Amino acid sequence: MTQEEIRLSESRTRDKHWKRWGPYVSERAWGTVREDYSPNGDAWEYLPHDHARSYAYRWNEDGLAGISDRRQTICFALGLWNERDRILKERLFGLTGKQGNHGEDVKEYYFYLDSTPTHSYMKYLYKYPQAEFPYDRLVEENRRRDKSQPEFELLDTGVFNDNRYFDVFVEYAKADVEDILIKITVANRGPEAANLHLLPTVWFRDTWSWQDAQRRPELHQAALAPDPVIELNHNQPGNYWLHCEGSPELLFTENATNLSRLFGVPNRSAYVKDGINDYIVDHVQEAVNPRPTGTKAAAHSALTIGAGETAVVRLRLLDSDLKGNNAFSGFDETFASRQREADEFYATVIPQDLPADAQNVMRQGFAGMLWSKQFYHYVVKDWLQGDPGNPPPPPERLHGRNHDWKHLYNADVISMPDKWEYPWYAAWDLAFHCVPLALVDSDFAKEQLTLMLREWYMHPNGQIPAYEWSFDDVNPPVHAWAAWRVYKIEKKRQGKGDCEFLQRIFHKLLLNFTWWVNRKDAEGMNIFQGGFLGLDNIGVFDRSSPLPTGGYIEQSDGTSWMAMYTLNLLAIAMELASEDPCYEDVASKFWEHFIYIADAIGHRGDDGLGLWNEEDGFFYDVLKLPDGTHFPMKIRSMVGLIPLFAVETLEPDVLDKLPDFKRRLEWFIDNRPDLAVNVACMRTAGVGERRLLSIADHDKLRSILKFMLDEREFLSPYGIRALSQFHRDHPYSLNVNGMEHRVDYEPGESSTGFFGGNSNWRGPIWFPVNYILVESLQKFYHYFGDEFKVEFPTGSGTMMNLWQVAGELSRRMASIFLRDENGRRPVFGKLEKFQTDPHWRDLVLFHEYFHGDSGAGVGASHQTGWTGMVTKLMQQSGEPR
Repeated sequence: MTQEEIRLSESRTRDKHWKRWGPYVSERAWGTVREDYSPNGDAWEYLPHDHARSYAYRWNEDGLAGISDRRQTICFALGLWNERDRILKERLFGLTGKQGNHGEDVKEYYFYLDSTPTHSYMKYLYKYPQAEFPYDRLVEENRRRDKSQPEFELLDTGVFNDNRYFDVFVEYAKADVEDILIKITVANRGPEAANLHLLPTVWFRDTWSWQDAQRRPELHQAALAPDPVIELNHNQPGNYWLHCEGSPELLFTENATNLSRLFGVPNRSAYVKDGINDYIVDHVQEAVNPRPTGTKAAAHSALTIGAGETAVVRLRLLDSDLKGNNAFSGFDETFASRQREADEFYATVIPQDLPADAQNVMRQGFAGMLWSKQFYHYVVKDWLQGDPGNPPPPPERLHGRNHDWKHLYNADVISMPDKWEYPWYAAWDLAFHCVPLALVDSDFAKEQLTLMLREWYMHPNGQIPAYEWSFDDVNPPVHAWAAWRVYKIEKKRQGKGDCEFLQRIFHKLLLNFTWWVNRKDAEGMNIFQGGFLGLDNIGVFDRSSPLPTGGYIEQSDGTSWMAMYTLNLLAIAMELASEDPCYEDVASKFWEHFIYIADAIGHRGDDGLGLWNEEDGFFYDVLKLPDGTHFPMKIRSMVGLIPLFAVETLEPDVLDKLPDFKRRLEWFIDNRPDLAVNVACMRTAGVGERRLLSIADHDKLRSILKFMLDEREFLSPYGIRALSQFHRDHPYSLNVNGMEHRVDYEPGESSTGFFGGNSNWRGPIWFPVNYILVESLQKFYHYFGDEFKVEFPTGSGTMMNLWQVAGELSRRMASIFLRDENGRRPVFGKLEKFQTDPHWRDLVLFHEYFHGDSGAGVGASHQTGWTGMVTKLMQQSGEPR
């Protein structure tokens, strides 16, 4: 075992709590639902970036390259000032949903370079301009642009011209569980010497203002130490000491709201949250406490760094008093050890035969996923009702957002899509996160999946919370799929599966499955109307809202997700039945449910109209109107490919070990041929005598793949598009009450504000659904073997089996991040600085989605979450040819 694996083992057995401290501080807590106490629910406007430096948050803290304990009682992050900005750089800036011409977007350059699963070593890079940060210009120019124009980015402002910026590297290394070494390295990339004020900052999250029983903690300057030391006294995590090398100026204030600045009323404290900002930037001497005490403090160093030179500042945060001993003895040696141990650990995860460039992409992919953990705190009951001694929330919220989720009590470290654009969990995002996370920390992956099903998360009716903007929204039911994948990944890596985890999560998933069946099958016909299903603006209508036509949509994707759900639960039940025969009965239940769904999706009701269109050879949504008429909405989109996800093979040796299940299965095949005929293929054994459970039989599969693998339709050089390129010249249009509802092919940013405006399923490449497509093709191959071949690409004359097709798709997706034959990474598009500059070209961004034609990154720039699945693809398929 590597040293990091030993730490993971000690964490698992609770011998040492190596994960107590980590990167659990968000990049943004302003503009979130949790901090919104407005009557109209406009979170972006209630607490904007300009207020964040002055406002003591209620629920979560934010900071630059920050860390905290897992309850976020103590936080540490970085402050910077270049002597030109009007405020300290303490948190990341970006545009709100209304300011950006394509929705909200972070306007900073920061990179997660490394992290081990226990955060024994972490590395972060922030690029800080030496010119004044162009806050106003970014807002004004993006507001001026319409949705047909690209976002105006920080590089476009010219503040990085002539390399006049600082590279600020922040590294952490744990000497022990609660002994954290901190190294800040600043490199001046510009042609001239430049000044920088460095302000490593430590503070307490405000818990005392909201709960009467909470005692106010205190931090103060410790006496009799060789270096300046900040002592932290808190009754819950205990006492800590922050040692600051050299002779920085220690500045103290309170983590208290500046009521005077924000609301024009007297402050409750003489010292407030932005006191250090006012002291440094505006030279207000009385803004900091002359008595070295408070609840927020910074170690201020004024640096002058020559052109091309670097400066290093070292700190150490630990839970014991060194009593005058040198805090920095052995500091560099410990850092070197942790870096070496990180390399040793990742050598067991990342294939060493991959080229260095691909290994770098995987390493940064894992780093982004591990850095994107966040302490997420949201107690809906308290948020709705307000806190004692504080102004009550407006009465409108008692009937507004999330009012039906009063049981929800979130106070955990959770894997986030990212920590700026999405500093909140999303249920289906998190399920995808857990698959690559299982490669490095299967314990954390299992904990995350289990957490969403705990009684203080899952609704009493069985619904899984979607995300904080609307917990009621419906995400695809991928939790069972993720649990099964995590179980199998751990079993393969460790030689033994965690059946206890599988049992626990299976029982809770039964509740969620029942919710789906009872709530989302409008007519009890096994055709589902999931609604939004996370696909944002993929269709003609906003599927989260009542349709302008009335009636409802019988969803090809909603029904197919449910078919996949039944097969996932069937696979889990069969695995558990090998240890406990009682699960055979449940397995039979899901086999039966699957064949009913398969029958319904093929031809439902007396009219025989199904979601499969025989004329086109493709699956479509069906719009059912209030008068009973219905028709397919012929949009060639991911909605028609998702039926491929509903596929599973049954191994003959497994069936032989489950005689009761096998007997019931054979009974259905023999006695209900009208139903079993829709399941491909139960009578004909495939390769290795396997049986195939799938919505798509041999002919349907071939027809769908003809579209999917056509470069004029779905197949891009970088994966499978969410919408066929066919609609570029043939948009789909539907007229309702004199209004045209239209779907065009849009390979990049959305040109409509429909469903948020910055998320587009009308042409770009999305990793979550692409990943499951790859996996589904592999399953089909297990049944059909080498005999089933298709053209790849369609019309090329090149024939491939489905395993080869899956490999080619994997490599196309991975190629987004890798240098091509010209040394360019498709993800960076036309950003020349990223493509050519030696200080930028190896820094990888994992975007929310990718341009359907060029592979350029689009949407949220740091959504390593589900895009981090590229690490799993590269681990299993290698890099592109």
